[in-house]
This record gives sequence, C-alpha cells and structure tokens, in this order.
Amino acid sequence: MQLIKKVIKICDAVNEWIGNYLVCAIVFVFVAIIFSNVILRYVFNTSFVFMAELEWHLFAMIFLLGAGYTLLHDRHVRVDIFYSTMNRKKKALVNCIGVLFLLVPSCYLVLTTAVPWVISAYQIGEVSIDPGGIPARFAIKAMLPLGYGLILLQGISLLLKNILILTEKPANEPR
Repeated sequence: MQLIKKVIKICDAVNEWIGNYLVCAIVFVFVAIIFSNVILRYVFNTSFVFMAELEWHLFAMIFLLGAGYTLLHDRHVRVDIFYSTMNRKKKALVNCIGVLFLLVPSCYLVLTTAVPWVISAYQIGEVSIDPGGIPARFAIKAMLPLGYGLILLQGISLLLKNILILTEKPANEPR
C-alpha cells in the first residue's frame, strides 16, 4: 500500500512540477514571441520565419507537456452526463476502465510510432523546409512522445488512486 502511494506521489510530483514551472515558463516565452512578432510585423513591416515557426513549436510544447498536468488536476474534457451522478466507487471503476482501455492503449500507440519517427528525424538531421526556419525539427517532434509519456505517467497515477478507492473498506467496517 505504501509503495502504491509513493508511486502516486512521484507521478503527481513530476506532472505538477512540469505544469507549474516548465509549461508556465514556455507560456511566458510564447507570449513574448507573439508580442515580438506583432511589433515586428506592424511597426517595422518585417517578419522572420524562425519566429513564426517558434510560435507553433512553443504552442505544441505547451499543449503536449501540459496534458499530464491537466489530467492530474482533472481539467481534461469529460462528457459527464452519467459520471457526475455516480458515487465515488462507480467513478473509480469508470476511471480504471478508461485508463486501461482508452488511455494506456492510445499512449502505447503514439509512443511506439512516435519514438522511431523522432529517432529518424534526428538521424537524418531534419530541418525546416522553409529558408530561415528552425534547424532542429527533431526537437519539436520529440515533444510528442514526451507529452504522451507524461500523460501515461499521470494515467498510472490515476489508475492507482482509483484502485485504492475501489479497495478501501467502508468507514463502518472494521479494518
């Protein structure tokens, strides 16, 4: 039981730190880049391909690296027509089924296809097709398996938390 709680704590801490510090820092840089692009475009009538590409690279990083944090804080999209009316144990069962049959397989599929894709991009030295674009295309591609790895990590935590809920004894039952 203590090992499970320790694993949960580690998984949660990783995504909490990434969400609170890394993603927040990326958002700050993202806003600064957008602001700079607007000033360059409308005040100086110029723009740079590198900065335009950097915008969508940073947006992808925010989205992918923040997904595990979003799952940690239960802020992901959920159609809870039935879920909201369920008791705690039924919600835990739905969460376990969702993690095991939806989250884990989708993360596995993305990870097993994206990792070779990133390795290939790195090996060939893939760069932007636009002149003046970002030179290391593999870096943004690496965010895909990293982001899904964080989602999977948080999914493991969610599964373990819900297993604890399912296995807990009612308050009036002797332990």
